[in-house]
Amino acid sequence: MSELITAELVDLDLSATTKDAAARSLAERMVAAHRVTDLDGFLADVAAREAQMPTGLDGGIGIPHCRSEHVSAPTLAFGRSARGIDFGAADGPADLVFLIAAPAGADDDHLTILSGLARRLMDPEFTAALRAGDDPAAVAALIRGEEPAPEPEATTPIAAAEEAAAEDDAPFRIVAVTSCPTGIAHTYMAAESLTAAGLAEGVEVTVETQGSAGFSKLDPAVIARADAVIWAHDVEVREKARFRGKPLVDVGVKAGINRPAELIAEARRKAERGEIAAVPQGGDGPADGADGADGGSGADSAHFGVRLRTYLMSGVSYMVPFVAAGGLLIALSFAIGGYEIADAKSVADHFVWGQADSWAALLNQIGSAAFGFLVPVLAGYIAYGMADRPALVPGFVGGAIALTVDAGFLGGLVAGLLAGAVVMAIQRVPVHATLRGIMPVLVIPLIASAVVGFLMFIVVGKPIAALQSALTDWLNGLSGSNAVILGVVLGLMMCFDMGGPLNKVAYAFAVGGLADPTDGSLKVMAAVMAAGMVPPLAMALATTVRKKLFTKTERENGRAAWVLGASFITEGAIPFAAADPLRVIPSVMAGGAVTGALSMAFGCTLRAPHGGIFVVPLIGEPFLYLLAIAAGTLVATALVVLLKGARRTVPVPADEAGATAADARVGATA
Repeated sequence: MSELITAELVDLDLSATTKDAAARSLAERMVAAHRVTDLDGFLADVAAREAQMPTGLDGGIGIPHCRSEHVSAPTLAFGRSARGIDFGAADGPADLVFLIAAPAGADDDHLTILSGLARRLMDPEFTAALRAGDDPAAVAALIRGEEPAPEPEATTPIAAAEEAAAEDDAPFRIVAVTSCPTGIAHTYMAAESLTAAGLAEGVEVTVETQGSAGFSKLDPAVIARADAVIWAHDVEVREKARFRGKPLVDVGVKAGINRPAELIAEARRKAERGEIAAVPQGGDGPADGADGADGGSGADSAHFGVRLRTYLMSGVSYMVPFVAAGGLLIALSFAIGGYEIADAKSVADHFVWGQADSWAALLNQIGSAAFGFLVPVLAGYIAYGMADRPALVPGFVGGAIALTVDAGFLGGLVAGLLAGAVVMAIQRVPVHATLRGIMPVLVIPLIASAVVGFLMFIVVGKPIAALQSALTDWLNGLSGSNAVILGVVLGLMMCFDMGGPLNKVAYAFAVGGLADPTDGSLKVMAAVMAAGMVPPLAMALATTVRKKLFTKTERENGRAAWVLGASFITEGAIPFAAADPLRVIPSVMAGGAVTGALSMAFGCTLRAPHGGIFVVPLIGEPFLYLLAIAAGTLVATALVVLLKGARRTVPVPADEAGATAADARVGATA
């Protein structure tokens, strides 16, 4: 292989996400090196060879190759992909891609290249060196055979014993991924909890947080060295294929917060037993480009209820930014121009720079445009959570049809589940290798969109629309004790898991009503936000009035909880609930129930989906609304102080003497 490959033919950061794109990227390097005379002609020959049989090999290797009249000299190009590219191998995508080009009729050259490369790819040290190399020239030399893969140095028995002892002393290594529907509080709290537990257990834990601001991927070398993997997530883990071949603990994000030591212990046990998880090829997120089918958060054997929750949370997580941006823009427009601004003419034709009403109308119409995406985005990303990228089109189409037939928020939920189910069914149908490349981008979206559209227009759309109308009428008709009972239920849901599934269900129910606001749906939104503010505010107040009942760390968290509660970030109470769930959770639930009931009884309304006290001017009956929040906060504070004061042990002396926060939490639950 002495003249086959040079540094210019090596790409150590191959960004392509499909095999066609990978072949084109590497072939362009061949053209630049004057080894290929006609790029498109050569790529057509590569595609024709690929259509005969997939060229993926086990071990993360792809070797697309062909003989072509457009090749001037035998050539080999190499690309390394961090995301993985599907070349049809049974064990998943390839991260090492070799494009082999031989002139037409040069059978001997072609076979020599293939056989020589195949033999070297059987050597794990060779492939490991390819994955670790960071210099294109050195990698090219390694492939040419001029720089052999490093071999283990000969060691004396004493040196071998010392190396074994050093290996025994190496810490157990875990890589983890944390994510939650909103990608804010739970995501980072789970990461901190796992890291702290790892320090306490003498385990090296490295966490990738897949939050709302995107994510920085773990170094592939760190993943390669890891002994086990923990996923603590309520939405899809992005780029799953990176973690293949490792023992895996797959749980919800709250488990990462509440019982990190148990997860680490479980990861150790699985590693000791050699349990290797079957990580699916797909479900890797939009950046990955994989076209696998599995978009669930758990293993395939997870309980259906767990998978369903994950699918729904995936939709909600992508919907939240539209809710926040659109809802707050609409709320600002009402603050500037009054509620009648919703009936203003289009600002595209009637905008006056110096008029406040024009600016209010502009904000309202931008916010309304954002709100118009709520149901399609919800449906699209529920489907995406179930069946990955091929399900996006039928999901969005189904959500748009739900709006067309007035099926609303409920229609979006059903459309998303239908789209995901239809795509998963299509993906299970065996197809010829020649069709695999166009399945995820053409065949599946086409067929699934037609099926989902038929079902939504003809079969289920109208019944769901009738149910949605009945629900709207019921909300509008709520008064007296019925409204109070609904407020109690919503308050309990918002405070039970503080940002978890029940909290998100209540919030999504309220936000769904804002898409087509009525007096009843505005009351629900007000009750939900008021109750959601209670847990952090109550814990902030409790740590202020009875400091001795809380550890130093909890008192510091209490100061931050004032701001979090005022901003409607219920997750601000999670550190307290994690440390003392039996006392904190019932207390804040009682406070949330009181606030929800009073908000509904007072007839408070709210058109903004977020904002806490910062949107009080937009609330109907604002003083009564604040009274409801204050009452619930006082009830929750009184209960938590009473319950904590009645306990037999208080960890203050140990904490004040310098005990760790983990020690304090153990004492708090005694």
